[in-house]
Formats: sequence, C-alpha cells, structure tokens
Amino acid sequence: MESIKIHDKWFKPYLSEAQIQERVKAVADKMNEELKDKNPLFLAVLNGAYIFAADLTRHLNFPMEISFVKLASYQGTMSTGKVREVMGINEDLEDRTVVIVEDIVDTGRSMKQMLESLGTRKPKEVKICTLLFKPGKLEEDIKIDYCAMEIPNDFIVGYGLDYDQQGRQLRDIYVVE
Repeated sequence: MESIKIHDKWFKPYLSEAQIQERVKAVADKMNEELKDKNPLFLAVLNGAYIFAADLTRHLNFPMEISFVKLASYQGTMSTGKVREVMGINEDLEDRTVVIVEDIVDTGRSMKQMLESLGTRKPKEVKICTLLFKPGKLEEDIKIDYCAMEIPNDFIVGYGLDYDQQGRQLRDIYVVE
C-alpha cells in the first residue's frame, strides 16, 4: 500500500483489505450466533456502507433480508451538522428485528435521526452495526451492537468511505496525511 492523492489531499495507508475482512468476518460470526432465529431486515445506509453490507451479508448463514436507505450529512471532509433523509424505507418494520448497517459512526447524529424514524414504524428491536466507530467524537446517546473497529478522530477514505465522492472503490482504508 502506498500513499494516494484524492482531489487536493494525500492519504496514507491505514487498514489493509485483509485486516478489514478479518474484522467483518468477526462481526458476522457474532451475528450468526445472536440473530440466527430472527429473520432480520438489514438496512444498509448508502452510499458508504454498500461494500461493508455486501461483504458482511455474504458471511451470514441465516435467513435475512436487506434494503437500503440514504442519509446525507457530509460535504467534503466535514459534517454539515444537518442530516437529511434522501431515500426512505418501503418495508413493513412492525414486530421485526432491524439491523442498521453503517460505514462509520462519529457524532451519532445520523444514527439518532434514523433510530427516531424507525421507532415510529414499531419494530420489535433495532440493532446498530458499523464498520468503524469514532468514540471520541460521539455526541448522541446511542448503543452500537456490532462494531468491527474503533478508530481515532481521523478523516479516512476507502472501502466505501469517500472524499467528495472519490475513493469509495479502494480495497484498503487510508487516513489523511
């Protein structure tokens, strides 16, 4: 892995594809034990979680469904502080186990809004699964049920995460220099 340039910023290697896949498999193993009898609905948050959701669900060995929701709060490298739902949920959630699949949880604002929105649809339970979690930046009182990795408050790109819509396709994760 070498440093890469995206737009005006340089990024250095942070997590290799092998390290990421090892952690994704560990999360899936935990889910295989805890969710095997629940036929959960996974809601992957676009755009960032699409790669994580695909890799995660390929490791699951129980009945489940997947759908997608799109929330937006970032512009460039900074959160705008405003979350807006772009694409909604069409599935009936009443009395279902719902697992939100997110690429990264930092402030928790997007997740809090999503939990509030889902709560009005009367799910049996809602669980949160994230590839990356920045505990030092969390501002909301939310519980993360499945976390692949905790990271410091650095700006990262790759494996679905972007910088101004670029870098999502990278197999590894890079941190801004």
